Amino acid sequence: MEAMIERCAGLDVHQETVVACVLFGPLDQKPKTSIETFSTTTTGLLALSDWLATLQVSDVVMESTGVYWKPIWNILEGSFHLVLANARHVKNVPGRKTDVKDAEWLAKLLRCGLIENNFVPPEDIRDLRDLTRYRKKLIHHRTSEQNRIHKILQDANIKLTSVLSDIFGLSGRRILEAILNGEKIETDGLRKMVDWRTKASITDIASAINGRIRRHHRDMLRYHWDHMGYLEQTIEELEKQIEQLLSPYRKEVELLDGIPGVNKAAAATFIAEMGVDMSVFKSAKHLASWAGVSPGNYESAGKKKRVKPHKEIKL
Repeated sequence: MEAMIERCAGLDVHQETVVACVLFGPLDQKPKTSIETFSTTTTGLLALSDWLATLQVSDVVMESTGVYWKPIWNILEGSFHLVLANARHVKNVPGRKTDVKDAEWLAKLLRCGLIENNFVPPEDIRDLRDLTRYRKKLIHHRTSEQNRIHKILQDANIKLTSVLSDIFGLSGRRILEAILNGEKIETDGLRKMVDWRTKASITDIASAINGRIRRHHRDMLRYHWDHMGYLEQTIEELEKQIEQLLSPYRKEVELLDGIPGVNKAAAATFIAEMGVDMSVFKSAKHLASWAGVSPGNYESAGKKKRVKPHKEIKL
């Protein structure tokens, strides 16, 4: 294999240690090897950075091992050209599995230019990605709590979902809060709770909430209601932080928001996952493949077989 990089390093990353192998020397000769093991504490990673700088390393490769690569990336970023390798693409020969050999194998592949770099967005985009992904998780948790409230209302024979399209709208929330507080809901009071745009009649709503609710039901409803309120408050705070991080990308958000079916929340997710610099992808096809929305090729003996789109693990 033809060498392309004079001084490069391969890092075998673990939770507590990182094994570094540096290959250096003229491209037309067999490279010299230097191997060291460092702790993954901040002090150890700074020592790793100094050691690589002393050997005048220009390129560094590491595998995307869980989340353990991230602190190493954060410290080395800006000082070296970093390459994040997909573990499936750089698998070593079976029977040659040691930390030192793994680091050396990565360094050899990098020296010959045989490792394709995974996309790692800039720091602000990575922060935005954390927020949008956490927002998605919280929205799922909120939906779960709403489903539990639906279940308890049915158990108490309160058919509020039969007369209101959304029991967590303005009218539904007012009625639910009155039920939680154990209030006796009269017709006049119910009329004040229900928004004028509600299609169901007051009589139908009064009949629907005339159930058999017990203290146990109210207690369970209160648990789910309070947790749902906490989740909604946290989601609002996340939205504010996301809005701040999107400030430099107003133009991109407006362009994405102009696409039919894409709102500002989806635009924020697109930017968080793909960034705004499309030059990191070789073509639109590469972007679609990276996003996991295009099938791969599977041909054997001249026959093409069906392949489902593969969802790549985003880093």
